[in-house]
Formats: sequence, structure tokens, C-alpha cells
Amino acid sequence: MNFVHSTSGTGNNAVAVTRVSDMQWHAMEDDRTVARGDASRRPDGRLFVSIDAWHSAVFDRMANAMLADLPTPLYTVVDEADTDSRSAWERVGFAAARREWGYVVPTDPQVTGLGSVRPPSGVTIVPAGDADEGPLRALDRIIRDEVEAAVGWQTMPAEVLPRPAGTTVIDPSKYAVARHLDQYVGLVRVAPLTRQPRIGLIAVRADRHRRGIARSLLAHALGSLYGSGAAAAWAEVDESNAAATALFEGIGARRAAGTLELVRR
Repeated sequence: MNFVHSTSGTGNNAVAVTRVSDMQWHAMEDDRTVARGDASRRPDGRLFVSIDAWHSAVFDRMANAMLADLPTPLYTVVDEADTDSRSAWERVGFAAARREWGYVVPTDPQVTGLGSVRPPSGVTIVPAGDADEGPLRALDRIIRDEVEAAVGWQTMPAEVLPRPAGTTVIDPSKYAVARHLDQYVGLVRVAPLTRQPRIGLIAVRADRHRRGIARSLLAHALGSLYGSGAAAAWAEVDESNAAATALFEGIGARRAAGTLELVRR
């Protein structure tokens, strides 16, 4: 695919924006690449775009070329502190849709106060790597369907990874689960990254909310990280999720970043 959009350049030369593949664009000026644009479809079906450009004029031309080629709605993500990036996307018609807070989460049970937390009666925590894959995948699908029917999965912080169509559990070894009798009722996913482990998801079936299961899963996950030598973990929470915000801030998590999701409809 080779659609070319010619525009005036940053100096005296024209900038040619070329769609080099279904999801990639290049902006060339005088045989130099002056911007790159990418689009990617996330597992929830939404189309996200990104642009790497040094000059605002080139950014605008790249954005307009991509917008002419792609269907709406389109989404992008910016660091809340990066006002230049936010302004650039707003210039081409994007507007803030949601905000996500990033937290540094201590793992020391003396700091979190989770050292004495035990699962509710009848509930046991199955450590990461020990969960049965079939029931784990079934639980993940139930939780995703419940979230989609309520607030929508797009409000959940997502660890976006390449995955086969329809697959949501990529690496079962990253999941610890809460089991009540013979049923899996909650899960927590931890990516053991070298620099700082990431709590990618913590969720409980809707019919088991408000029983302390999520808190028990978090206590288990953080305790395991502490035992392996990690002093802190990272987690993202949608600002509208009051329960998750209260859970993390209640154990001493520190808000360290904000991310804005922008949309053009």
C-alpha cells in the first residue's frame, strides 16, 4: 500500500507522507525521514495511533494524513505531564476520554499492613504457576464479560501484548488465583519485570465482591514480590475506579504518574 500525501515542509522542501503498510506511515523531507506514524488495534477492538515527529508542523501533516486514511473512532495515549503532546493531538481533533493513575506500590508487609491479611473463610490462594489453565481461562473470560457488561473493558488498564485472536491469558504462570471450594473466583496477574514488577490486573467475580478477596490476592502478590527481593511494584488504576484507588492508597501506594487517553470520534 503506497498512498502519498504531499505537503509543504519545515523549510523550503516538501514533506511527503507515505502509507508504507496497513498500519505504518513515513514522512520524508529531502530524502530524510522526519516523522513516523503507527496504528495498532488492541484486543478490545479499539484503534490506537502514535506519531514520532520533531516538529509540530510535521506532526500536524502526519496526523492529517493518517486521519484521512483511517476510520474513527481513533485513540491515543499521552503522559499527562507532556502538555506539548496533548496540545498536538488536541489540535487535530482529539479530546480527553479517560485518565489512568500510575502507582508505586510498596511490597513490605510492615508498610502495607497486609502481613496479617488472610483469605476469607473457604477461600485459598493458589500461587502463580500452580493454577489449572482451563479454569483460569474460564475465570478470565467470566470477569472480562462482567466488566464489559458494566463499565466496559476499555476502562481497565491493559497490558497490551501481541496475542492470537480471542486469547486473553497469554502466560498462565503470571497468575495467582483465589479458589472458593472448587471454583476460581478471583485472580491477580504480576509481570516480574526486572526494573519494577507490574501488577497488570487484579479482579474478582462480581458475585464475590466485598468479601476481602481482592485484598487477599494483593497481599499474596506483594508478599511474594517482597520475598523475592522487590521493594516496590507498579500498578495503573482508572481514576473512576474508586474501589481500586482506595485499595492501593490504603496500603501506602504513591501516585507517581498520570496517563491520558484521548479520542477522536
